[in-house]
Formats: sequence, C-alpha cells, structure tokens
Amino acid sequence: MSVSNSRLHRHYKRNGPDYRYGDQVCFDELKSTFGFKTIVLGNWVSREEQHIAANLLYDAFADLAQILSLPPTAIGLRGTLNLAFGSGGQKGVQAHYAPSKRTLALAKNAGGGALAHEWWHAFDHYICKHFFEHCTAGDFASAKWLTSHPSTSHPLNQLLNEIYKRILLNSEGNKPSAFFTRGIALDQHAQQLYYSLPQELTARAFESVIAQHFEFQNEFLVSDVLNSKLELAGGFLIGDEIDLITAAIKNYFSALGNALHSTAS
Repeated sequence: MSVSNSRLHRHYKRNGPDYRYGDQVCFDELKSTFGFKTIVLGNWVSREEQHIAANLLYDAFADLAQILSLPPTAIGLRGTLNLAFGSGGQKGVQAHYAPSKRTLALAKNAGGGALAHEWWHAFDHYICKHFFEHCTAGDFASAKWLTSHPSTSHPLNQLLNEIYKRILLNSEGNKPSAFFTRGIALDQHAQQLYYSLPQELTARAFESVIAQHFEFQNEFLVSDVLNSKLELAGGFLIGDEIDLITAAIKNYFSALGNALHSTAS
C-alpha cells in the first residue's frame, strides 16, 4: 500500500477542542502528557507519518480523557502502559493489546478507529489486580468477574462492579444480559469463540459509549460502530442498553477522575 493511500492519510472526522492550538506535537510530548511508560515506533514509520500519527493520537487520547473526566496522565494507567505505533503488530489486525507486554499496538496504516476498544482492554487488564484479591498476570477483570467475587469495599470498586454487572448480566442479575446473549448468537453463527468473550463484550460496550458521545466525535478514537454491520447484527449496545451502561461508565470514571485530581492537587 502506498503512503498516499494509507488509512493514516485519510481524513478522520473530529469535532473536539483544539488542544494543540494547531501546533505539531511529537511522540515525546505524547508520552509525557498521557503518562505512557514507553512509546516505540516501527523502523518503517517515516518522519511525515510520525508527524501525522502524533497529532492524531494526541487529539484522540485528549478527547478520551475529556470524555471520561480523567486527567490526561491517567490514560497511561499510572505509567504502566506502553504504546507501539507501526511496531509489534499482528498480521491482519489493525490494533491489539498485548497483556504480556502491557502494550497497546496500532498498525501504521490501519490502526485508526480502534483506539477506544484497545484502551479498554488495557484498562480491563490493569484494573484486575485492584479489583480482585488474586489475579494472574494475564487476567482481565471482565473475565474474572464471571467466576470470582470482586473486592467492593472501596467506593470506586463498587462503581466499577456496576459497569461489569450492567454489561454482562440482566437487570435481575441472575442471567446473561441481552447483549451477552447476542454475542453468543454471533459466535454460534460464525462457529468461533470471540464475540461472547467478556473482555470483548466489555470492550465493545465501551466503544459503543464513546461512539455515542456526540459532544466529542473522533473517528481516529472510535469508528465503524454506528450503523455498522456488526451493530445491525447486535454486536454493539442498542436501545436502553446505551443509556444504562453510559451512566455506569460515567459514574465510575468521573469518581476516579475526581480522586486522581484530588491526589494531584
């Protein structure tokens, strides 16, 4: 694929604030502003591509922090999250999160639009040790939530528990949610196990919430959700699910942001 035709060079619709005041940012600024542990660039990422990607990533992470009411440095998950651009990707995958390396990796020419989904995976992995007394290095909180009792003595964990409960269980809390059930049906149709995995269900639910946040639209942060084939097939939140889960996510991250801001002040 030629550089001029790559997805990196397409126009990503966005209506958020101008955090950069029109300036060009670099990956060092990205690292310090959002609190990443490391940022690795692929050998085949040109200087022009670095400039384009740095601006897109900066705006996307800034929008995400605003939407979630978090201080920007919280995006790096207390300095534990690594970011790779055009390096360490998986063939045929536009973006992925590698728990063994705690790395969010975006393909150079195809990573746009998957950032919110993969950041949730990173958060879901990071928060596990703060949510359960016993976790292995590869555990995701969403998957462990189905088989273990979380530690909910802390008010933040009580709010986090509500997110997983609303995504994965029905209103009575005794059966899989309609969203979960649709994921199972999608897997049965495709003869695979993917859409009903709790870590994928929660990531798609998070994506749905970010995509519906019309105050901050950013196609590099999230795209291919609204009116997509997967949404029409029931793979994303629909109807009342959106408001229900948006409220739970907003309540948790607003409280987390207030706690982090208080600690920093």
